[in-house]
Amino acid sequence: MNFGKVENPLDINFSFPKDHARNREVLSKNKEGIKNIAVGCPTWSKSNLIGFYPKPLKDELTYYSRQFDAIELNATYYKMPSAEQINTWKNKTPKDFKFFPKITNSISHYRRLINVDDLVTQFATSVLEFGERLGVVFLQLHDNYKPNDYERLEIFIKKWPQEVPLAVEIRSKEWFVDEEIYNKVTQLFEDYNITNIIVDTPGRRDVLHMRLTSQSAFIRFVACNNLDLDKKRLDDWITRLSHWKKEGLQNVFFFVHQNYELTPTFLSAYFIKELNISWKTKILIPQLASTDISPTLFG
Repeated sequence: MNFGKVENPLDINFSFPKDHARNREVLSKNKEGIKNIAVGCPTWSKSNLIGFYPKPLKDELTYYSRQFDAIELNATYYKMPSAEQINTWKNKTPKDFKFFPKITNSISHYRRLINVDDLVTQFATSVLEFGERLGVVFLQLHDNYKPNDYERLEIFIKKWPQEVPLAVEIRSKEWFVDEEIYNKVTQLFEDYNITNIIVDTPGRRDVLHMRLTSQSAFIRFVACNNLDLDKKRLDDWITRLSHWKKEGLQNVFFFVHQNYELTPTFLSAYFIKELNISWKTKILIPQLASTDISPTLFG
């Protein structure tokens, strides 16, 4: 993800904003504790996950899904998925693996939520083929999708098929600078049980928020490619998630974007390891596959 990329991360203040005042009430609705934890990468492509796959390799997704329990499925953003394609992906993965498909750009970026009923029906029908392997679908709005288009977003959310869980990522800073506007859109999310995606990326601290609108925390973490800084940032996330867990957090969806050529350590594996220690969970930690790669690959 190039969104928020910076040349010198040492110049960035990576501190978190305070929790939103609504968080405690939103989280208190869950009385059952943590239900789902999904940690993964934005792609299973070996051209991106350098040093991850063994040689020879028959199928990337088959291997990836036995090392991680989730994938942020960006492939569906570039092309409307067919039921056949989804069943192909599904049949390569274990029953407890989860896909988090990004809504196709023809809906979000080209039509910009205008006259998209037909496309939404097509997309929702396809992703429901995932069955129990469907995590949460997410809508990423264009950087220039601004509050003057609020009504269009409201209509989209109200018409969204409720059987498909949805998260939304807003990127324009104009949503965040006006408290009245921000409260309006996040209350809409809360009213319809839409998860408000948190993007933690170095160069866009203006859109980093701590406003939960459901009992789920969906975090897209973008590495700054400074290992010490990124580990500290991930440690900070475990601290914040632990606080939310005490208040009633039900689901954690955490996806790590990084450049493996610049930082060979797999930060997602580091996060899982530290979360297991802190929460006494037993999430599978991806194993080093390539013997010619440094042992530091997985932190």
